[in-house]
Amino acid sequence: MPMIELTVQAGSLTDAGRKSVQRDLATLLLKWEGAPDNEFFRSVAWTYLHELPAGAQTTAEDDAPRFRVDVRVPAGALSDRRKAGLVQEATALVLEAAGLGEADVLRVWVLIHEQAEGTWGAGGQIVKFAELKAMAQAADA
Repeated sequence: MPMIELTVQAGSLTDAGRKSVQRDLATLLLKWEGAPDNEFFRSVAWTYLHELPAGAQTTAEDDAPRFRVDVRVPAGALSDRRKAGLVQEATALVLEAAGLGEADVLRVWVLIHEQAEGTWGAGGQIVKFAELKAMAQAADA
């Protein structure tokens, strides 16, 4: 049950990038979690796009747009290797959606937040990582 949020300055994504970035990020996160590509897991991979008004984001250096990708996953869902792959590919995906290149790689920060067991609720109940893992394994069988 991953959740991903992209915070950007309004107007910093291309038109095509704005239309596709949320679903692309959700698909990417499911891939790195190792979740099955099925209707259920796609339906619980939520994404949010937060567009800040002009001037709402800056650095001490300049006003060039920066991009923050916040990823929430159950604790233990991503190994160090999977985290590294997710960060690398999410960065490339956001740069592409903004029409930027490799020289702008430090404009994208990916923050992975692991939800401790017992702190993720859905459908009115606590969701356990072991239950999600079992569902994923059953779907792969």
